Amino acid sequence: MDYNRETVVSFVVVNRNTAALLIRCLNHIFQSRLPQIPQVIVVDNGSTDDSVAQVRNAYPDVEIIEAGRNLGFAAANNRAFRISRGQFLMLVNTDAMLEPECAGRLLDLMKADPQIGMAGPQLLNNDGTPQTSFEAVPTLATETLNRSLLKRLFPGRFPGKRVRLECSTQVEALIGAVMMIRRKAIEEIGEFDENYFFFLEETDLAVRMRKAGWKVVHDPSSKAVHLQGATAKTYRADARIEFYRSRYLFFRKHYGLVAESILRAVIAVNLSLNVIGLGLATAVTFGKSRSVAGNFHVRNELWKWHLHGCPDGKGLPRT
Repeated sequence: MDYNRETVVSFVVVNRNTAALLIRCLNHIFQSRLPQIPQVIVVDNGSTDDSVAQVRNAYPDVEIIEAGRNLGFAAANNRAFRISRGQFLMLVNTDAMLEPECAGRLLDLMKADPQIGMAGPQLLNNDGTPQTSFEAVPTLATETLNRSLLKRLFPGRFPGKRVRLECSTQVEALIGAVMMIRRKAIEEIGEFDENYFFFLEETDLAVRMRKAGWKVVHDPSSKAVHLQGATAKTYRADARIEFYRSRYLFFRKHYGLVAESILRAVIAVNLSLNVIGLGLATAVTFGKSRSVAGNFHVRNELWKWHLHGCPDGKGLPRT
């Protein structure tokens, strides 16, 4: 690749044991219609499959950072930021497939408005139906009440996939499967907070960006297919533990200890009720219903984690 010209976009892909998805993701990245050849960086978070070998064989010009262990999403992306050369950083999950015009449209959008710090596309299911691509920042209301009901009753305040925008619009936070970030904004406010291991890193960054005066924008004309949570589905209970750990960190950081304590208490009560209800349902069905038994296992693991004070050491693997 010729990097004599200034690199405009640096793609960053974080991978852990998703070789097939990673290669498919890179195939789509290299089909992107961009004015200049991009820099592409893969951060491998301690994969035990042949992810790295496959990338080197298929795309020898891709720059690979072998972390040797699972750094988590925030720390892995930060590693890539530090060797990236692009004015814009395009973060793409391995389970996302960019349409050819996606990156170019986001790039044009951000070039046209120098106050945009982050921009994200419309995420789609494999069948072309829309996914939630942006959301309201978590609050006690969103985390303790029925989120689906809030989205139905107050779609302007709590947007979901039913809210269809016709043009690029400022939003509170983006879903981080695909997003473009302006280097200047990162240099001003700082990188991802590495206290987040998995979940809410991009939401925390969006909050900090908006507080610093940068815009966070959703662009419905840019599109990418998202297969949703390949890593999380592999470790259901552990992923849910990370989900709540990140939420408690977010509340403590942005709302204070009182709000975090209220959230913890409400979640603990809800989990207790879930465990009782699902435990009875499992007994009645003699454990033959996989969905009921599986949900009981996940809720029970979460309940025990809360019962022990949400200790470190539980959650997604760090090795």
